[in-house]
Amino acid sequence: MQNQQLIDFVVDKVEDMKGRDIQNLDVSELSSVTDTMVICSGNSKRHVKSIADNVIKEAKQADLDIIGVEGMEESEWVLVDLGDVVLHVMQDSARDFYQLEKLWAPMAAESKAG
Repeated sequence: MQNQQLIDFVVDKVEDMKGRDIQNLDVSELSSVTDTMVICSGNSKRHVKSIADNVIKEAKQADLDIIGVEGMEESEWVLVDLGDVVLHVMQDSARDFYQLEKLWAPMAAESKAG
């Protein structure tokens, strides 16, 4: 699956579960771990877990590799690593605290400008 197809797949599965405030960050020139981060919000621990569970289930059905999953126990911030795309599903409090968009987006803009 091409990178954009994988991004579209992940976003579609997040939208199926009513994930909010979906952001895609191209970090390909900043990270050797992944090309794209998809970040979204869930309303509660249960909602965050459900979003991540749906992406994992659908990815397995599509025969995609899941490299790792972190945070399912607490479900405040769940990371699903699909290789070229890493999904971050976060409760609002965790998203506000860590501000991944502010952390990575300026660096991505500088990388493309420089």
